[in-house]
Amino acid sequence: MKYTVLIEKGPTSYGAYAPDLPGCGAVADTRDEVTRLIREAIDIHLEGLRRDGDPVPQPQTTAIEVHVPTADQARMPTAV
Repeated sequence: MKYTVLIEKGPTSYGAYAPDLPGCGAVADTRDEVTRLIREAIDIHLEGLRRDGDPVPQPQTTAIEVHVPTADQARMPTAV
């Protein structure tokens, strides 16, 4: 299975969570560390669900990146 994970940069740390797995998240000082920790958190979360006989949610969430021009780029003429 493949779960979507969202990573957010805060003022002093990074946070990550899996929207399809409520309560499953991680916080760390670096992006690499939070990536490692959320992988571990997902494994532990799924293991706990299975152990308790609870259903494992199927992945439903997807994500895309949308790039928008900055204010400076929006004012720049495009080449013809």
